[in-house]
Amino acid sequence: MYADSGEGRLKTGADEPGWEVDPDDDWGVAVVATVGRQLKLRREAVGMRAADFGVAVGYGEDMVYKIEGGKRIPQPEYLDKADEVLGAGGLLSAMKEDVKKVRYPKKVRDLALMEAKAVEIGVYECSNISGLLQTPEHASNLTWFKSSYSSDPDGDSCVELATTPGTIHIRDSKNTAGPHLAFSPTTWAAFMPHASKG
Repeated sequence: MYADSGEGRLKTGADEPGWEVDPDDDWGVAVVATVGRQLKLRREAVGMRAADFGVAVGYGEDMVYKIEGGKRIPQPEYLDKADEVLGAGGLLSAMKEDVKKVRYPKKVRDLALMEAKAVEIGVYECSNISGLLQTPEHASNLTWFKSSYSSDPDGDSCVELATTPGTIHIRDSKNTAGPHLAFSPTTWAAFMPHASKG
C-alpha cells in the first residue's frame, strides 16, 4: 500500500495522478460521492479518526478526506483495505465495480457501450449467407431445420425450427407452406422439459 518512493511513506494525491473526479460527469460524481459517504459513515460508526484510518489503509489523512468528500476516486486496493479495517464484510469491496467504471472518462465509457452494441450486432450477422444477394425477401426467409430423431422411417413426421435473435419459429415438416408458431426464447426454454417427456 505504500508508494514506491520512500518505503513506509503514506500515499498522497501526488502518488495517484489521474484519479480525480471529472466534474462534468454527473453519474461519475454521484458514484464517487456515494462511495465516499459510505466510507465516512462506516469509519465514524467504528469510532475511527481519519488520521488513524489513513495509517491503517496506507494513505495520508488528506487523501482520506478527499475520498470521503467525493473529490478523489478510490483505488480498488483502498476499498479492499477499508473493507478489512472497518469490518464491512465485503460491502465496501463490492463498490469496486462501479468505481472501476467511473475511473474512465464518460466519453470512453460511451465508446465501450457502442462497441458492445456493435459486437452484439456482429453475433447476429452470422445468419447471413455470404455470396447471396441480401434482398428483403431473402432476409425475411428463415433457415429451418428439424431433429434427426423422427417418428417414422421416412423422417417426415416432425416439426421444424428456425431461430432469430428474439424468436423460436415452429412449423409442421409435412406442411412447410402452412402457418407456423412463434415463441420467445424464455417460453421455448420452459416448454422443452415437457416436450422431451413425450
